[in-house]
Amino acid sequence: MAPPEGLREGGEDDGPRPADDPGQGVVLAFGRMLKLLRVRAGVPRDEFGAQLGYSASSIASFEQGRRIPPPRVIERADRLLDAGGVLEALKEDVGRAQYPAFFRDAARLEAEAVELLSYDSHAVKGLLQTEDYMRAILRMRRPLLDDETIEQRVTARLARQEIFNRRPAPLLSFVLEESVLRQGWGGTEVRRGQLEHLLLIDEKRNVEIQVMPMDREDNAGVDGPFTVITKKDGSRFVYMEVQGRSSLLTAPEDTVPAASRYGIIRSQALSPRESMRFIEKLLGDL
Repeated sequence: MAPPEGLREGGEDDGPRPADDPGQGVVLAFGRMLKLLRVRAGVPRDEFGAQLGYSASSIASFEQGRRIPPPRVIERADRLLDAGGVLEALKEDVGRAQYPAFFRDAARLEAEAVELLSYDSHAVKGLLQTEDYMRAILRMRRPLLDDETIEQRVTARLARQEIFNRRPAPLLSFVLEESVLRQGWGGTEVRRGQLEHLLLIDEKRNVEIQVMPMDREDNAGVDGPFTVITKKDGSRFVYMEVQGRSSLLTAPEDTVPAASRYGIIRSQALSPRESMRFIEKLLGDL
C-alpha cells in the first residue's frame, strides 16, 4: 500500500529552521497574522497578554514565531481580537507545527487512531508522561535543547494527551518494560508522580497498561520499541523511533507482523490487573 499523502521517513532536527522546515513557515505566518489583528484592534501587548494569561514577552514570542500557543489560547485570541475565525482556521496547522519534524506524521495518525498499541523499553510513552517527567527527560537531551524548545515540546506532548478525552474513545494499549518504571530520571518525586499517573490513567475503561517483568525468559519485544496505529478505515501503520530518527511503515508485510508481535508481547507481560499491583508495590517501596 502506498503511503498517504504527507507520510515519509525522516530524521529529527532539534530546532526548527525557517529555511528547511515547512512547519516553521506556518508558525511565522500565524504570528504575523496575530500581530496584525492585535495592532488593528488597538490592544497593547501587555494588555493582550494579561487577557490571555501570558506576559508581554510571551505574546512577542508568539508573534515572532518563536513559541507556539496552545489551542485554547488561539481560540481565545480569535474571540478577543474579533478575528471571525481567522486564527482558529490555522489552529490545526499550527498544532502540527509544534511537533519535531520527525514526529509530525505520527502525531497526525495518532490523533486519528481508533486503536493504538505501544511497546516501550526505554522511556515512558509520551502519551503517558507527566509534565515533570517530560521536562526531566528533555533536559537530559544532548545536544542540549534551549528552554523555549523544551517548553514547546512539553506543550505538544500535553496536547497529544487529549486522545484520552476523545469520543468515541479509541482503544489504547501500552506495554512498558519493568526497567522503564525503575529508572530514577528526574529524581524520586518525579518517579513517584509518574507511577501515580500511570495508576490514574489505567482507570480509564479504554486504556490497558501492562508491565513486562525483567525476569521473563521470553520477550518478543527484543528488537525494541514500536507503536501500531489503526485508523477508522482499517489502515494500519507502524511507528518506530531511535536516536533522533524515525520510520513510519505502511506496507502490510510490515504492519501485520508488528501487530501479531504486539499480541505476543501482551501475552508474555503481566496482566493489566497484575501490572497495577506491581506499580503499586513500586510506589510503596519509594
